[in-house]
Parts: sequence; structure tokens; C-alpha cells
Amino acid sequence: MDFSEHFLHFIWQFRLLNSAKLYCEDGEELQVLHPGSLNKHAGPDFSGAKLVIDGIKWVGDVEIHLKSSDWLAHGHQNDQAYNSVVLHVVYQHDSPIYRTNGSLVPVLVLKNLFSDHLLSNYTELIAHVNPFPCQKHIADVDRLIVDTFLSRIMIERFEQKSEEVFQKLSNNRGDWEQTFYYFLARNFGFKVNAVPFELMADALPWPIFSKHKDNALQITALIFGQAGLLEQPFLDVYPTHLQNEYLFLKKKYGLIPVDPVLWKFLRMRPQNFPTVRLAQFAALILKTNHLFSKILEAGSVKEVRLLFNHLPVNEYWKTHYHFNKSTRQVVVQPGTQSIDNIIINTICLFLFSYGKYTDQPELMDRALDFLENIPAERNAIVNQYVSAGLKVDRAFTSQAILQLNKCYCSQKKCLNCAIGIKILKK
Repeated sequence: MDFSEHFLHFIWQFRLLNSAKLYCEDGEELQVLHPGSLNKHAGPDFSGAKLVIDGIKWVGDVEIHLKSSDWLAHGHQNDQAYNSVVLHVVYQHDSPIYRTNGSLVPVLVLKNLFSDHLLSNYTELIAHVNPFPCQKHIADVDRLIVDTFLSRIMIERFEQKSEEVFQKLSNNRGDWEQTFYYFLARNFGFKVNAVPFELMADALPWPIFSKHKDNALQITALIFGQAGLLEQPFLDVYPTHLQNEYLFLKKKYGLIPVDPVLWKFLRMRPQNFPTVRLAQFAALILKTNHLFSKILEAGSVKEVRLLFNHLPVNEYWKTHYHFNKSTRQVVVQPGTQSIDNIIINTICLFLFSYGKYTDQPELMDRALDFLENIPAERNAIVNQYVSAGLKVDRAFTSQAILQLNKCYCSQKKCLNCAIGIKILKK
């Protein structure tokens, strides 16, 4: 057998059997009124099935195995939860199965009851050597089916990410500003420097900023100091001022900086160096008091983008990518793609999370609307689906594709995917 129980789940759930009349192994006639609902938790595989066996109507659970003896191998004979099983569905029947009260569990054998093309399609998807299982077929799937499933898993993506937000919120004793600040800092580091940005944010509590919000030198000194980048001798005047200010604040608040070796500079464009991102982050904090409240009030992507425009980044960074090392004049304002990345991964997430937490569905809808009005991201994963013929022109779709790839394609969960199911049934 070159398939798993999940394949048999698929056959049973969608009733893809090639026989109008079904019979249990002992000869009883079987009618499937409803296969039941797939159970993703502990217990029998399908719950609430409605069956007629030998003229008697049954409502209960269905358990599915490759072989009947798997019931014993999995220890179900000792589990009271499996007494509710009214039908045992297997590919091969090699052992009678009894409930704990001694009654025999009826068995339906699926071998020879489904079409060969279902198995060949499934085998092709699972045994693929392509970047993702349905690369050769996804362009042929009805776009309505694709879009509907992508919409569902976009919500799934937000739901999963919101759990992380709620956990951090709990750690911050319900402080949304502090929690937003943490995730915003992480996003400023993008993937490469997300971890040191997180550590810096954790090592520099948000309430400290409120005491120095009108002092650009102190805000910047706190950020660079806690990033561990002011622990060296300086030749330039500006970083020397930052260092002196930080030493005072470090002692005042008992601060402990992160290890500077965590920051990554190699194989990065200079405008993405962590020093530049930290300078931009400091400027954003200086420019926008109560940033999270302003995000909640913003009614459009355009309004959010304006919050990130014309940041008061210190002039020093117009001629530096590093301390003590000058360069030709550069642009220090975050670019459109960088701003959109922050909106996609932080702003939209927090609109959705806050809306869910406070029971304000209009904020959740706004998060999705923002994604509809931002151009699609372009990265290696998204490009694979574009190359396969999928149209991806907005961030809503590109984010959904990332979820599709992470939670379905890379795990070969084609039987849990509406796109995969459509291909299998073709």
C-alpha cells in the first residue's frame, strides 16, 4: 500500500466509491446517509455518521484504518471512547474487532471500491519532486475554488498569528501599546534581524520611552544602547553624544543591552543594515505618539503609509551605514516596499487581533481590506506559484499563498486542501 489512512479518510469523507450498493464484510447491506464529520482531535476519525446496516439505522462514529488489526495496534480495544464506533472502515480486513462489551464492530472493506485514478492522482501529488505538490495542475483548477480556499486560509493565518499576539499581550498584562511596540520592532528587523530586534524591545520597556518622548537624543540613545551598539569607542561626535547619554540612562534604569554579535550585516544591502533600521525605528517613535491608537483610527492604507513618511532620521545616517564609517549620501527614509511589509505583517495583524479581542469585526474586516489594497509580495515561495500560472497581484493573495505553502503544500496535506481535493477528484 503506497498510501496513508488520510487517503482513506478522503475516500470516505467524499463518498468516492464506485459501487452503488455496499456490503459489510459479513454480508450486511450498508447505506451511508452521512459519513460524519472529520474529527481532528482524539477519538474516532469521523463523528456523527448516519448509516443503515441491514435495515437498522445507526448514528455514531466511524474509525478508519489501513488494516483491521491496526485497531489493536493502536490500543482502541482498551479505550471506552471507541465503543461509539458503528462502522470500521479498512483497506484490508485481517482481524475481527470487538468493542469492550464484546460486540462485533461491522467492517467495510474499501479495497476494490474506489477508482484507480484516485490513487494515481494522490500518488503523483504526494510523491512529487516539484516545488509544491500541485505545481503542474493548479493553473487548471477553477479560480473560484482557488480564491475561496485562499480566503479561508487567510483567515486561518490571522487566527494562528493572533494567538501569538494574545500570548504576548498576556505577558504584558494586557498592555496593547507595549505588545504592538514589540511586534513592530520585530518587523523592523525583517527576517534577518528579527531576533535581535525582539530582544532589544524586550530589554527596553515601552513605558521608558514615554518619559523621554520629546528628546530625540535620548530616545535614539536608548535604542542603539540597548541594541548593544554603543559599547565601542567612537571618533564621530554624534555617536559619542549617544554613548554618553546612554551610559547615564543605562545606570538610571538598570538596563542590560543585548549582545551586539547577534546583529547581521553580511550579504545585505546597506539600506537594510540594522543600524539604518534602528535609526528609522527611533525616528518613528519620536514622530508618532500613541502610534497604536493612530493605527486603529486609520481608515485606509494611504493613511497608514503617511505615518511612516518623513521620519525625522538624524542627518548622521545620510552619510553613514555604520558608526565611524562615512559613505556617499544615501536615502534614509524607509521605502514603499518596506512600509508595506510592516503594514502587512504588523499593522494588519494587530487590526485583526485587536478586533477579535474586543469583538469589533469591523477592524478584522479592515485588516483584510488593507491587504486587498497593497501590492503582492514577491519572494521565492510566491514566485513558485506565479510560475505555475497562479495570478498573484495583491498582498491578500500572497499572504494566503504563504499560509498554503507552510501548512498544506510543504506538509503534503493535499487531502485537507480544497485545491488538492479538486485535482484528486478530476
